[in-house]
Amino acid sequence: RGSKVRALLGPLKASLKKEAFFIFIVMKESWIEKFNQPKEMIIKVLEKDFSDMKAGEVMLIATPKIIDEYINHVPKSYVTDVKTMRKDLAFTYQADVTCPVTTGIFLRVVSEASFEKIILGEKNPTPFWRVVDPKSNLAKKLACGSKFIRDMRALEAD
Repeated sequence: RGSKVRALLGPLKASLKKEAFFIFIVMKESWIEKFNQPKEMIIKVLEKDFSDMKAGEVMLIATPKIIDEYINHVPKSYVTDVKTMRKDLAFTYQADVTCPVTTGIFLRVVSEASFEKIILGEKNPTPFWRVVDPKSNLAKKLACGSKFIRDMRALEAD
């Protein structure tokens, strides 16, 4: 399995190292730094309907670290989705719902930080590909791209 990962990541890392280095220089903060910013989760009662949530429901605003922890508990070769993650997090933190906006933002932070760690050679990155749908708008925005997510899912399925 390790050699398959190296074979998959080798050309990707070679082509991205220059870009990643450039991105690290140009960016005010890396995604890893954004991930490490201290944030507190918030639980609040919605005053009005918002997205798929109703007034009066108790809403969780998670943090990147909460989302990271959730993803790290998704078993290898198991795929879930953002909607399920939101429901699970709401249940875990005794809320009715989880904010879809901040969940999307923080899922991107977790995914990009994990990909930066992969580029930097970390052995156990957060397996965001288990939650991010390769067909989603988020996948298209990520530095790794949709193909990386599909490839990692295929690699874990072996």
